[in-house]
Amino acid sequence: MKFSRSLLSGLLTASSIPSIQSFLTGKGGFPMRSLSTFLNKDLEGNRRRMSSSSSSSALGMANVLKLSQPQESLLNDVDVFIFDCDGVIWRGDSLIDGIPETLDKLRSLGKKMFFVTNNSTKSRAGYKKKFDSLGLDIPSEEIFSSSFAAAAYLEQTKFKDSEKKVYIIGEVGICDELDLIDVPWIGGPDDKGKEPDMGPGGKLDHDSDVGAVIVGFDRHINYHKIQYAQLCINENPGCEFIATNLDAVTHLTDAQEWAGNGSMVGAIKGCTGKEPTVVGKPSPLMIDYLANKLSLDKSRICMVGDRLDTDILFGTDNGLKTVLVLSGVTSEEKLMSQENTITPDFYADTINDFFVEETLKIVE
Repeated sequence: MKFSRSLLSGLLTASSIPSIQSFLTGKGGFPMRSLSTFLNKDLEGNRRRMSSSSSSSALGMANVLKLSQPQESLLNDVDVFIFDCDGVIWRGDSLIDGIPETLDKLRSLGKKMFFVTNNSTKSRAGYKKKFDSLGLDIPSEEIFSSSFAAAAYLEQTKFKDSEKKVYIIGEVGICDELDLIDVPWIGGPDDKGKEPDMGPGGKLDHDSDVGAVIVGFDRHINYHKIQYAQLCINENPGCEFIATNLDAVTHLTDAQEWAGNGSMVGAIKGCTGKEPTVVGKPSPLMIDYLANKLSLDKSRICMVGDRLDTDILFGTDNGLKTVLVLSGVTSEEKLMSQENTITPDFYADTINDFFVEETLKIVE
């Protein structure tokens, strides 16, 4: 059975992060029902919702509106904004112009904000440092990454009780998050530059105690890692295949698009014939968590992202308002194309357009 789940927590450092289980059970100051109920939801129902939303989106393609009156059509009806990071707040390591001022304006209006990224290369603490380095004073409890989602999934499914270890294709973010929940792992950055023996009679020995393979974005992906992962999945009984996300492209720099984690997951799918458990967007679990924790009306939450198949689908399938920004991977041409079946409520050049009316008044 395939799950696609993204789990949340609010604290960052090893000294200040309580066990994920305390949040899952409703302890730590946030009374809530167990998240296990979400993991046991009818996934076939979710698939039917996705199909339905895609069909209705296709019929409404001509009605995609560019945001022109944000106060009336958006800000008055939204209490919480969920922002993707890459392509919305920054591109690569470059902050998009005007973002600090726009976030300050939203806070001054009393809007709540969360920043959620499918990029697994950093832990939550690592992303806090990135926000700080870009001059953005974002509270740590507002930041969530798919590296944490992978760790939280293992915590929820009691992987530690199996006394197995995890093989990681990915970077330090996943390693750091697994360390915080005391789940043993191998691979990751340690396998950078390794080459298997492919001469006559050559073979790659693998650890039979690996019970899960996590595939996250890895700038040092190599044949050794691919071969090791397929051996674990194909030869270790019950070994689970977990993907942090399926993003096709990502923003390593602001100069061009780069192949994303979907390419790495695709390599493992190709040699195992198996589908992964996906823990990043567009999982509905995160929305259920936030809505329950903060007693929010989903209809007053807005998902803002640059990807149609993760960010916008995440919103449309979960009853949220949606805004697609053109500051990332999706072009206006792609949005309006006949091939696209996912439609946001509005689209804008950047989130700075949330206050476009103010700009027009100043110009006048």
